[in-house]
Amino acid sequence: MTIASTTAPAVGPLDPDDGQRAYDLDRAHVFHSWSAQEKITPLVFAGGAGCEIWDFEGNYYLDFSSQLVNTNIGHQHPKVIAGIKAQADVLATVAPAHANLTRGEAASRILARAGQPFSKVFFTNGGADANENAIRMARLVTGRDKVLSMYRSYHGNTGAAVVATGDWRRVPNEYARGHVHFFGPFEYRTEFWSTSAAQESERALKHLERIIQSEGATSIAAILIETVPGTAGILIPPPGYLTGVRKLADDYGIVLIFDEVMAGFGRTGDWFAFQNDTVNPDGIVPDLITFAKGVNSGYVPAGGVIIPPWIADEFGERVFPGGLTYSGHPLAMGAIVATLDAMEEEGIVDNAARVGRDLLAPGLAALAAKHPMIGDVRGVGVFWALDLVSDPETREPVGPQVIAALKSELMKRGLLPFAADNRIHVVPPCIVTDEEVARALAIYDEAFTAVEA
Repeated sequence: MTIASTTAPAVGPLDPDDGQRAYDLDRAHVFHSWSAQEKITPLVFAGGAGCEIWDFEGNYYLDFSSQLVNTNIGHQHPKVIAGIKAQADVLATVAPAHANLTRGEAASRILARAGQPFSKVFFTNGGADANENAIRMARLVTGRDKVLSMYRSYHGNTGAAVVATGDWRRVPNEYARGHVHFFGPFEYRTEFWSTSAAQESERALKHLERIIQSEGATSIAAILIETVPGTAGILIPPPGYLTGVRKLADDYGIVLIFDEVMAGFGRTGDWFAFQNDTVNPDGIVPDLITFAKGVNSGYVPAGGVIIPPWIADEFGERVFPGGLTYSGHPLAMGAIVATLDAMEEEGIVDNAARVGRDLLAPGLAALAAKHPMIGDVRGVGVFWALDLVSDPETREPVGPQVIAALKSELMKRGLLPFAADNRIHVVPPCIVTDEEVARALAIYDEAFTAVEA
């Protein structure tokens, strides 16, 4: 595999004064998401390459957060940078009403990886508005209103997407109508008093069917689920669950939407999570797929909805009432084409599968055996979570002070972590090497040892 150098900055010498200026300008003028503005101290980064990122003081970090679990191809991949530059030289922007070669090439590549029966792509600016438009399509083709989604979920921070979200971010933003939530399966912290994966799946499906019946099936347009809930804890569905959801959707005439914004494009070791045998052993297919993040690693904002003919054809003579000024933006499309081609040519998706199977699965299990704080290890590909507990018997989650201490210890040792609630998510780029995984596992081990002491 050929990736950009991770041993030296890609641009000129580092000046700590630039870092201080960046911080001062940020604190003076930038309003940050999900933050109390006076209580944050944002990290300042100067550059990145491959799986590393560095600051203006010359400190290097293994990026095992992939930023927001989106830099699947790593930082500054030379082929993707070249693709963006080449498109900028030809046509930097064009209205979405016009046809554009790069947009068509991007759509055809995405559809080739999604497989049958999908035939069209509606491009958006990111994952949230991908979910917005998938919800809109489902409502329009069914003539129904309600959308069912999980409590353990995150679907974005726009009107309907944030209300479809199940976590705390939904609560201060509940302005959209017609949203109902349910509990999905989570064997380690079961809501259903189950004692096995099979029982968890069976009871979670019964719960979902009772929600459908109680809400009135003829009022429900869509079931929207993350194929693998990501921010909520990387929750691999138990065998039979996705198959059961597909059957319920079919039985009650409901559109099934898989949100693959985080789980798609290599993260699980397959192009899409629903194509992964661990996630979806029966190979069921959703009606709509939403994507973003890994499709071009966020180099230029992009997302979209992957659509089958039966839904696309609904709008053959009927106007689809949705659109975005930057839908299918040429620079984003250039980044998608270059990303998907590079991932194919360099075997990057296969690398993610191999790393997960041969390195992360056994390596994280060994960490859990050594550190009682790690109550559960779950994941696939380069998509893993460590569920941290203060008591292995009661499974009581650790408090925020423990997570803060772990983050500090990891950063001191040169690893940029992803933390959510009581968990550390292990989510490196899909290009991660064996040596980088070994370094990371050693750093996790040292950090847990330090905090436990």
